[in-house]
Amino acid sequence: MDMPWKTLAPAEPGREYLAMLSYLPLRTYFKIPAFFRYALQIQGQFRETAGVIGYSMRAKVLKRDFWTLSVWESERALMDFVGKPPHRDAMKNISPYMGATKFTRWKVPGSSIPPDWADAVRRELKES
Repeated sequence: MDMPWKTLAPAEPGREYLAMLSYLPLRTYFKIPAFFRYALQIQGQFRETAGVIGYSMRAKVLKRDFWTLSVWESERALMDFVGKPPHRDAMKNISPYMGATKFTRWKVPGSSIPPDWADAVRRELKES
């Protein structure tokens, strides 16, 4: 199931942005409710964060596989987001129950936002 793309700030067509795909596999079904609780909290954090252009999420719940796709004004904006709660707390509390995570970053022109899920997944597989 894919969550529709949420645009939080306008993208300038001629500007370059940072896109990031994160792959977040859970090792246990037991932690799915906690994962979704944090996901809801993090959606609120997105809305209050400077430098985020937009985001989406993909969930294959029965396989315990989750992805996020986001676009940022800069690496600094992304790192500021990651280091603050609730994202920071989610990483601390959920990471012991996760398999091997993967983060794929690339540059994207503003005219190509929102990024395409198929392209993002191809990039992830290419880096494997």
